[in-house]
Amino acid sequence: PGTAYLDLALHAADHTGHTTIDELLLHAPLVLPENGGVQVQIIVTGSDRSTAEIYSRPDGDTGDWTRNATALLAKDDAEPGFDLTAWPPADAERIGLGTAYDRLTEAGLHYGPVFRGLRAAWRRGDELFAEVSLPESERAGVADFGVHPALLDAALHGAALHWLDGTPSGHSNLPFAWNGVRLHATGATDLRVRVKLGDSGSLSLEAADPTGAPVVSIGRLQVRPVAADQLYAGSAKQDGLYRVEWSPLDPVPAPREAWAVLGDRPLYDTLRQTV
Repeated sequence: PGTAYLDLALHAADHTGHTTIDELLLHAPLVLPENGGVQVQIIVTGSDRSTAEIYSRPDGDTGDWTRNATALLAKDDAEPGFDLTAWPPADAERIGLGTAYDRLTEAGLHYGPVFRGLRAAWRRGDELFAEVSLPESERAGVADFGVHPALLDAALHGAALHWLDGTPSGHSNLPFAWNGVRLHATGATDLRVRVKLGDSGSLSLEAADPTGAPVVSIGRLQVRPVAADQLYAGSAKQDGLYRVEWSPLDPVPAPREAWAVLGDRPLYDTLRQTV
């Protein structure tokens, strides 16, 4: 998911003294093969305003790398300007989620159980509110991330559902460009989310923990429509690993001695008796 690239960029920012993802552009999806793994590398250049480029290639491949994402890292120590302590939001209308993930599946977004974190949703004008959480199986691993990619991805599912109404059948809207991303706290397993919908498939996002303390904010996220077959094209294309291997055979028995006597006896009788 795009949130995984975002977490990689935040990780690179933390290691290089930066606090903000000024911009993150996704160039190519990283499609995981049915078998084998993927190598990933991040190259950071620059100092005050650095560039982080994220590349991948199939595990065991020694060929060219695919550039999946580019991020601009910046330094911004401003305090978060939002507060989600009052919850649930006043004057917001609750949204039913009974078939939410079925609808997303039909659009080509096949979310596994770890990513189905949308628990409740509300709407107030152009604002969407949501509660999202990680399953128990993933909570012990949140320390490995700035914000768990599955948790942040679930924070976008309310908007994904909203955009399905104006998207062609078999298409969905996926993150393309992120701007002004700040990580305010780590270790979250549950989030309160406020999304403000913009025009032309854009949004801003503010997310807090269950006490209302800020966790992550996104100044602007731009999405673009993607066909379902683009997400899975090539997922089964995996070159087989072939090698030469010599298999031992059972020893061949020594040939029997064969001889014939040439003379007055007919040739057939000679061969029948001696071969």
